[in-house]
Parts: sequence; C-alpha cells; structure tokens
Amino acid sequence: MILRIFFAVGNISFMGENAVQYRVESLKDLAIIINHFNKYPLITKKQAYYTLFISAYSLIKNKSHLTNKGILELVALKAVLNRGLSKDLGVAFPDIVPALRPEVLLSKVVDPF
Repeated sequence: MILRIFFAVGNISFMGENAVQYRVESLKDLAIIINHFNKYPLITKKQAYYTLFISAYSLIKNKSHLTNKGILELVALKAVLNRGLSKDLGVAFPDIVPALRPEVLLSKVVDPF
C-alpha cells in the first residue's frame, strides 16, 4: 500500500493470504513511475529489464505496436521479460527471436540516500 500512497496512482489487489498486487494500467499513470526510476535508476542487474520495459512502453506509447513490425518487436521484448512468452503467444509467434538483454555495468552506491 505504500507504493500506492507514494506514487498516488494505481490499484492494490489482495491475491490471497500472503500476496498483494500493485497494478498501474494507464500510460499516463505509468509515466509517473517511469519518471521516478529515470530520476533514481536501479543499481542492480534489474536495470537491464527496466531498459527493455521502457522499450516496450515506448512502442505502445507511440502506437508502433499497431503495426506488424511493432507487434513483432513487442513480442520479442516480452520473450525476455518475466516468464517469457505464454504458450498462446509462442504458438501465435513461433519464429520470434527474443530481444537481447542489455548488459548493465554495476556501479557502486555513492550515497544510499
């Protein structure tokens, strides 16, 4: 719930006894969170996934995902994010080549605050 309060966007759903889901669905609200992570970048290897996520966000924001080329790019990004492609997406896009995960050089934390 702290994330919902901090960002002032999104919704909280309780997913059972020990799980909570924080979901942001609009591009406008998602931009608030993206601005935060652009200002305070991740300092772990998760930065690579953030970079891929930003690529997907940009495709959708610019409506490029509505073209054949754009949807293929989006599916290629999905193939390397989280759990990869679902069975249905794998069947629908059997020849998709997953996007390359960017290499992230880890930097030392200068100031933890």
